[in-house]
Amino acid sequence: MRRAWIRLLLSGALALLAGPVAAQLLPNPLRQLLRHDTTGLGRVLAHPGPYHLQLLYTRIRRDAAGTPHFRSYGYRLRPREYFYPASAVKLAAAALALQKLRALTEKIPGLMPESVMLTDSAFAGQTPVRRDTSSASGRPTLANYVRKALLVSDNDAFNRLYEFVGPEELNRELQRLGLRHSRLLHRLAVGDQEPASRHTNPVAFYADTTATQLLYQQPAGYYAGPWPRLTLRDESIGRAYVKGTEVVNKPMDFGQRNTFSLPDLQRLLRAVLFPETVPPAERLRLQPDDYALLRAALSQPPGESIHPRYDRAHFPDTYAKFLLGGGGLAPLPPGVRAFNKIGQAYGFLIDNAYVEDRANGVEFLLSAVLYVNADGVLNDDKYEYDAIGLPFLRDLGRRVYEAERRR
Repeated sequence: MRRAWIRLLLSGALALLAGPVAAQLLPNPLRQLLRHDTTGLGRVLAHPGPYHLQLLYTRIRRDAAGTPHFRSYGYRLRPREYFYPASAVKLAAAALALQKLRALTEKIPGLMPESVMLTDSAFAGQTPVRRDTSSASGRPTLANYVRKALLVSDNDAFNRLYEFVGPEELNRELQRLGLRHSRLLHRLAVGDQEPASRHTNPVAFYADTTATQLLYQQPAGYYAGPWPRLTLRDESIGRAYVKGTEVVNKPMDFGQRNTFSLPDLQRLLRAVLFPETVPPAERLRLQPDDYALLRAALSQPPGESIHPRYDRAHFPDTYAKFLLGGGGLAPLPPGVRAFNKIGQAYGFLIDNAYVEDRANGVEFLLSAVLYVNADGVLNDDKYEYDAIGLPFLRDLGRRVYEAERRR
């Protein structure tokens, strides 16, 4: 009887070690990597708290069948510590807009991401869109909005995707995807807030560029339900903020702003790049063409895009690559591709990336956020992006990549 009891205890202990506890007992290579830094990263690592630094590094190893296996390591990872995700949320809107359109195409022959998409206005502050000179046809399309939102982080493109999907479906789907520390409450860069953020524009899709063959019409919408409630520690940032021409001497309240935790950002990226590794109930409902569109827009340098077209003088190859590239500071290492989405606002810098170097057998996920606002005043456009933030992310990405090369 005693031996049976001992065997039971041992089996329980082994079961625990097979789960999250095992990851905690293993050495954290991310911490070891950072500990050896004495120059490039030291300024931020010496005071990670004031910089709101969070890092999530996931190693990827493939078995003999080519199946990827993941092991994640965090540094100061705090899912309930608020940071403003800025444009990093655009991947969610792009993926969910394609998902919504995919569901409609099953009922409406001829409807596709390249169909003409015209947006009207029906509430104060809303704006219509009938033309898009960056598209092949000169008309807006959902596919072009996806490309613009991901290639160069275009704010208007995100807003049109937000309006098409609507806040109710956006937040319901975030929950279904297992992104439980996230919410989307407003458009970007237009001062969107209650009640305008609850109202969405009328949208219509057409089969022809003359907009005469209507395929689908979506009326103006209004979401009257409650916003998602998240258990965040503190949604106030800074010591003051600029409002108009005045300085308000109190922290800025982000309680009604978009939210995305760093683990949720990486989980979403993984769902786009490795859908087969996500539980079936939590997968995006997309087809191969949808995944291909997202992956191309996440990885392509802006200058290689034909529609929309971008001037390399204003949009260098690493314009939207903070990790390894520093947002245009440096090129990516030869042979390296980064599938990523960045964010930059209110002193926060975010990059959520999958890095691949096929020739050297390197692939990993790396997500990072830091806050560079020494004076503590938000909205004054005095942030240390170029002096501290972007060089840190460039050096961090390169340090992890070099460690992966050595492995």
